[in-house]
Amino acid sequence: MKNYLPIALAALALASCGKKQQAEPEPLTPAQTLIERLQGFQDKGIIAFGHHDDTAYGYRWAYVADSSDVKNVTGDYPAIMNWDLGLIEWNCAKELDSVPFDFIRQEAAKQHARGGINSFSWHPRNPVTKGDSWDVSDTTVMAQVMAPGALNDTLNVWIGRAADFIGSLKDADGNPIPVIFRPWHEQTGQWFWWGLPNGSPELYKDLWKQTRQVFDEKGINNVVWAFSPDKSNCETMEQYMASYPGDEYVDIMGADVYHFPGQDEYFNTCMKNMLTFATTAAKEHGKLAALTETGSEACTLPNWYMDLLYPAIKDYPIVYVSVWRNAMPEMKENHFYTPYKGHPSEPDFINFYKLPKTAFLHDIQ
Repeated sequence: MKNYLPIALAALALASCGKKQQAEPEPLTPAQTLIERLQGFQDKGIIAFGHHDDTAYGYRWAYVADSSDVKNVTGDYPAIMNWDLGLIEWNCAKELDSVPFDFIRQEAAKQHARGGINSFSWHPRNPVTKGDSWDVSDTTVMAQVMAPGALNDTLNVWIGRAADFIGSLKDADGNPIPVIFRPWHEQTGQWFWWGLPNGSPELYKDLWKQTRQVFDEKGINNVVWAFSPDKSNCETMEQYMASYPGDEYVDIMGADVYHFPGQDEYFNTCMKNMLTFATTAAKEHGKLAALTETGSEACTLPNWYMDLLYPAIKDYPIVYVSVWRNAMPEMKENHFYTPYKGHPSEPDFINFYKLPKTAFLHDIQ
């Protein structure tokens, strides 16, 4: 009988050697881990709830440790907390609503540690007029800024400061905290200097691509990028996609749709249109979809969350919905988007919180 053992051992050694030579899969970046997590929300059929500046201030308080109007009403934090980077471009210590950037960095780390998600918007100053984001007195700003020269160099510096801040967000072990970033939002409206009425779809695409280039050159790998047109001037799929910078630059197809008093039917129509655009585009381009900004100021309708918001979103595969901030009256009168403790719409918000489909912090931990 022949001895096949040496041959078998040799074959086994060769096979083992081949396995060792196989390339190990690349570890996921922080951004990729967050995309997978958000995809998990869609797979489960849940919609995460977000709130702007949630732990910075509320209706009658500011900078109270671990406080939140959402938590004070529901007993739970929002799943997503949104922050803003406005004035980071000027290297200021506080953002445009006077929230210290050091505080935001600390609160983002707390939200991440408790299992929540952070999102960032950015309202940069007008680089030509030096006015705020809403200064559209010069409708040639986009053309001036995107042309080669000093203004474009300034824009690069500004984007770099935003990138450096987001790159500085770290957990207790020094690992980058993944975040959603929604720059140059509501571009279909005319109220921001980067809005399409003040430029063109091509200029907007170039602005987005330049932003990505600066982030990528700095090695920032903890950003999930959200594209978020407003309902204004966005009544067709073609208008929604007109300023889309491309699949390699975007992860989330978003929509910004606000409700205003006496416009219930218009709100419903706009929500249907925009969420159809966002979810259809997401499916076609392999992206996620979200209602990136919404709300009804001062919660004047006692059942807005259950009677208007939830019916509008429940049948769409969006991964999150985010409402705007709760400002103190001293900051801005009647400018709040979730009920505070004792507000007449508190029971409605609690019912919204209890829905199996809506996800707050405890639901995603």
